[in-house]
Amino acid sequence: MQFSKILLGALLASGLYASDKTITVGASPVPHAEILEEVVKPILEKEGYKLDVKIFNDYVIPNLAVENGELDANYFQGLPYMKSFNKDKGTHIVPTVGVHVEPMGAYSKKIKSLSELKNGDIIAISNNAADSTRSINLLEKAGIVKAKEGEYKSPLDIIENPKNLKFKEMESAQTLRSLDDVALAFINVNYALDVGLKPTKDALILEDKDSPYTNYVATKAGNENNPKIKALDKAILTPEVKDFIVKRYQGAVIPSF
Repeated sequence: MQFSKILLGALLASGLYASDKTITVGASPVPHAEILEEVVKPILEKEGYKLDVKIFNDYVIPNLAVENGELDANYFQGLPYMKSFNKDKGTHIVPTVGVHVEPMGAYSKKIKSLSELKNGDIIAISNNAADSTRSINLLEKAGIVKAKEGEYKSPLDIIENPKNLKFKEMESAQTLRSLDDVALAFINVNYALDVGLKPTKDALILEDKDSPYTNYVATKAGNENNPKIKALDKAILTPEVKDFIVKRYQGAVIPSF
């Protein structure tokens, strides 16, 4: 008994015992971190867990951090990006629960409608396969270009481009910063919201509620049944979270559950 008390004291002092009840999650600032901090954290606290949210402004580091065990989970991505990332990086990231859709949109400081696009205009587009596909699908839906059929699409897959549009590929986070320099930029909702853009008002074209790009909580394969991940999943799929998303984001973010 005395040995057990000594061992417990040592664990408490080292922080190892406490860490069993700490869930560390990587997330984009908006809306993911807001949802976690403002709604999920209090729910988890009632269950005896501490939620530690680490904020990231890119899509690569939080997946690598889950893979190497620095994070228990992350919350920022859809299945197409996850699948592409695992293939390219050799990682083993898997989804647990789907939470919301963030409609991809196209924004501009130079034109007020897609009909104003001129011959040779430059369009900023993400260089990751999932977001590039979403952007090209939106341009096809608007009748601006036509691309070959396929799971993923890049500018190289465009077969009809009447306006001879030029595509500038870059990291997803960089498309927002290109707004001053291009005619049109495809920007993820989380980045748009972070600078005060209102997708339902400011986007010239926007994915609708039928978008297949649900954002998931994700963890490393084999960790899905960890009690901490189960607690996180349960806390995030609650009426409180759904209500928060609906009221806070006014259609710019749409619950998927």
